[in-house]
Amino acid sequence: MPKQLTAPDILALKGRAKVAVLTAYDYPSGLIADSAEPDVVLVGDSLAMVVLGQEDTLAVTMEEMLHHCRATARAVKHALLVGDMPFLSYQCSVSEAVRNAGRFLKEGGARAVKLEGGRAVLPQVRAIVDAGIPVMGHIGLTPQHIANLGGFKAQGKTAEAIQILLEDARGLAEAGCFSLVLEAMPREAAAVITEAVHIPTIGIGAGPDTDGQVLVLHDILGLFDRFLPKFVKRYADLAATGREAAAAYCAEVRAGTFPGPEHCTSLSPEELARLKG
Repeated sequence: MPKQLTAPDILALKGRAKVAVLTAYDYPSGLIADSAEPDVVLVGDSLAMVVLGQEDTLAVTMEEMLHHCRATARAVKHALLVGDMPFLSYQCSVSEAVRNAGRFLKEGGARAVKLEGGRAVLPQVRAIVDAGIPVMGHIGLTPQHIANLGGFKAQGKTAEAIQILLEDARGLAEAGCFSLVLEAMPREAAAVITEAVHIPTIGIGAGPDTDGQVLVLHDILGLFDRFLPKFVKRYADLAATGREAAAAYCAEVRAGTFPGPEHCTSLSPEELARLKG
C-alpha cells in the first residue's frame, strides 16, 4: 500500500505538478474524496456552514472540528489530512495556538493544520512549526475575518492591496508554512504571489495560475446548494438525485410497496407451521 502523503511531499510539488485539494468533513465524504487520490484532504472550518447550517465559519468550535477531523481521518489513507484551526483557537496567544494545533494531530488524526492570516499570525506559525506541526497558510479572503472585511468579498483589487498580500505571503513562507491558500483575489494577484514564494499556492477563486486548487467536495457534488460561489464548478447534482430518491421512498412506504418480498426474511414452512400450531 502506498504511503500517505506528507507535508514535505506537498512542498516538493512546487514547480513540478499541480496540487489537487478537496475539502471533506466526515467518514463518507472522506472516503469519496480520498478515492480520487487528491494530494490533500482539508477538514475545513466551512463545515460550520456546509454541515452544521451556520451562516458563517465563526461559530464552529475546536471540539466540533476535532470530532469531524477524527471521522475523516478514518477514511483518508492516501492524501495529507489537514485540520482547519477554527476562530479564536490560535489568535489569543502563541501558547494556545501551539496547544490547539497539537490537538489536531493527537486527537484529530490530522498531519498538518491550516490557519488564516498574514503578518499578524507569524509568531503563531513559527511556534507551531517549531513544535513539529506542519502549517498551511491562508490569505486573501479569510472567512474568519468577515466582520472586518464586511462580508465575503474578493481581496487584492488594487496594487497597494496586492503588495500587502505579497508581504503576507513572503512572511508566511519564511515562517515555515509548507503551502499557502489564496482565496478570492484577481488571478494576476495570485500569479504574482505564486511566483514570489517557494511554497505551493493553492487557489480558490484565485484563477488558474496558482500551484494548485481547492474546492469543497459537497460543492462539486451539488450536495450544498444554499448558494453557489462563482469559483465553484459543479460536477454533479447529487442533491437533486437525493431528493428524488427520498421522495420515491416515501411514496412507496405510503403505497405499501416497500418493503417488498426481496427485502424480507421469512420463516421456513416448517417453522411457520409450528408458529401457527
